[in-house]
Amino acid sequence: MKLTNTQLGEFEREGYLFLPGCFSREEAALLNDEARKVFALEREEVWREKSGVARTAFAAHTYNEAHGRLGRHPRLIGPVEQVLGGRVYMHQYKINAKAAFDGDVWQWHQDYGTWKADDEMPEPRAMNIAVFLDDVTAANGPLLFIPRSHKAGVLAAGHDLETTSYPLWTLDRATIMRLAKEGGCVAPTGPAGSMLMFHSCLVHASPPNISPFDRTIVYLSLCEVSNHIRRFKRKPWIAHRNFTPIDALADDCLDDLVRARKTQDAAE
Repeated sequence: MKLTNTQLGEFEREGYLFLPGCFSREEAALLNDEARKVFALEREEVWREKSGVARTAFAAHTYNEAHGRLGRHPRLIGPVEQVLGGRVYMHQYKINAKAAFDGDVWQWHQDYGTWKADDEMPEPRAMNIAVFLDDVTAANGPLLFIPRSHKAGVLAAGHDLETTSYPLWTLDRATIMRLAKEGGCVAPTGPAGSMLMFHSCLVHASPPNISPFDRTIVYLSLCEVSNHIRRFKRKPWIAHRNFTPIDALADDCLDDLVRARKTQDAAE
């Protein structure tokens, strides 16, 4: 999968690119079922909200077959290598759940702010690419972006250890107000299987999910191999230490798992 010149220009200008329906409903449903299995595990990689429901499952690509294949999917790896101009490794893989009624807030932040402060990643030559496993609507806690905020570079941030169950380097309200006055604020929404890719300096957040509908998104944080992290402060399943370039699988790499799921459903 290759991005067009128009898409590349949009990414450069806005700091993100949204591709609705990049994965089929069947592929998204398979990955969502597997995500629920991951969330049910009692593993240190699975972090929970204060209510006890799952918030984030780290490194699921290392212990779940379907997510392992997604972590090497050409529809994800190809576009990121195209933008970054080189081979990439997996800096982080996480499944973020916004459980119905209980999904908590993610405060305003830049991903590179954390990668720089905690992991000593040299430059913002990395990005997140995300796949919606549920339909994402205005009601169930969508991602909020401030377009073009990536052009502001790395912004001063404070280490928030109190607001939620996940520590984060966050931005203050004055900074957010200034950036939003310049770029506005958007919330990309779309069906399960949609894909988002966004610059590691793009300012983003997400509100709580008090709707009765789950909102689960998989994030691959991919880094150009020569830009690998220099500090190993965080757990290796949060900030990976294997800098081997990812060899993408075939585009149909999820198909046999989808077929097996159909066979199982039919048998039941």
